[in-house]
Amino acid sequence: MTRSLPSTPSRPSTTIRYPTDPAPGSVLGATPYTTEYAEAYEATGGYAAAVTPDELLHHLDACGLRGRGGAGFPAGVKLRTVREHGRRRRGSGRRGERAAGAGPPVVVANGEEGEPGSVKDRWLLRARPHLVLDGLVHAAAVTGADHGYVYVSDPEAAHRVRRALAERVPPLPVEVVETAAAYVAGEETAVVRRIDGGPALPTSKPPRPYERGVRGAPTLVANVETLARIALVATRPDLRETIARSTLVTLSGGSVAPVLTEVSYGVPLRILAAAHGTPAPTGALMGGLSGGLVDARALDLPLEPGALADAGTVLGCGAIRFLAADACPVGAAADAAGHLAAESARQCGVCVSGSVAISDALDRLASGSAEPDTAERLHRWARGLPGRGACGLLDAAAGLAGSLLRVFPEQVRAHLGGPPCRVCRADASGRGPHRRTRLSVPVPAVSAPAPTGSGPIGSGPIASAPTPSAPTPSAPAASALTGSAPTTSAPTAPAEPMAAVLEGTS
Repeated sequence: MTRSLPSTPSRPSTTIRYPTDPAPGSVLGATPYTTEYAEAYEATGGYAAAVTPDELLHHLDACGLRGRGGAGFPAGVKLRTVREHGRRRRGSGRRGERAAGAGPPVVVANGEEGEPGSVKDRWLLRARPHLVLDGLVHAAAVTGADHGYVYVSDPEAAHRVRRALAERVPPLPVEVVETAAAYVAGEETAVVRRIDGGPALPTSKPPRPYERGVRGAPTLVANVETLARIALVATRPDLRETIARSTLVTLSGGSVAPVLTEVSYGVPLRILAAAHGTPAPTGALMGGLSGGLVDARALDLPLEPGALADAGTVLGCGAIRFLAADACPVGAAADAAGHLAAESARQCGVCVSGSVAISDALDRLASGSAEPDTAERLHRWARGLPGRGACGLLDAAAGLAGSLLRVFPEQVRAHLGGPPCRVCRADASGRGPHRRTRLSVPVPAVSAPAPTGSGPIGSGPIASAPTPSAPTPSAPAASALTGSAPTTSAPTAPAEPMAAVLEGTS
């Protein structure tokens, strides 16, 4: 069922603000442009849980915290399921389980961001590694895990996490496992496969990792933002609703700089667009690539997983790419499909042929060389291909094609019946078969000043070195939301195309 859309607000309320005094329960923290060291994190209550593992589960269930990796599965249910599988394994004493490698549960912080346009996980691991590690420790306590992993493809994030582990040794062994960046590398079975020494490629299911994962043990694979919010709930259970109903979003598109910020559920997408600096978009590419395209009417939807799902899209990883007034949705779909075709793991024949076919068809549509039956074939693939691959890549490609046909039918007809539009014609030189498109967003700069003192890392006072890469109030990079009247019609982009970490409204 399609959700009815409210009327367009006449004047969105935005103003420029900077992360100088984050609200309690915010994932952004006090110094989002500088790595937070152990002493600073502990000074805010970190690593000192206010609740027991069972109480934490109760709070997670009560606030309805959902995973932030894309699927949005309830965090409490996922933790409890791994714990129960671990208990059944220990109680069954089935012959051969130990020999096969199965043991107590394992917990994994998944920081591999495969969706282009998302930077939140890499930023978290660079800026607030202790918050993520604290969440991993709490997840281990709930599930009964005796080993943890941080899985990441960003070398700088891996370095910051290793440094944080040296500052404060966790109560269970935690290893950092690096992998090559790829769209499918963060899929949960690919994570398990890579940690076990294989390639970071998805496997067939069942079993799921919670049944049989790393070394054959029940395994929790949790997104790093999910773990960060679990740590916050454990420290401030009184703020559980605020923590659960706030999320990091990466906003990009148009000619303005990308923005990473934290907002509360319920903020209309149109307000986010204005805050980003795209006040009159024609639509958006949602959830990285997994949410497909939406048109301008959908921008009045609230940023809330249920409302977006009712409207046929998803919040996913929280990456939203707005289509500026002069953008073409056909070209945007062709770019996204080209990225997916290039990123196919090439394990499933239907995925290889299906993603390539969709990319080719959309390329021809954008270039004005499509056959008369191109739209009909895209319709058929959009209906028939989802669910046929080992991971979500083919689903994303099929959903992308279906959303273009559903919400931008006039633009599709125009590209079928004549030459390419002005925008697609201008982009033709950069468009080729199965190319890797430039949909990625730079990670916000996070400096890592060395602590003072002669002891080991973290033994001395925290250095207060300046962070020249961070925007200052005299150089507005982008805006966050406060609900007050606008102070400017459109935020000014910084000279460098660098993402900004901003204070949210939570």
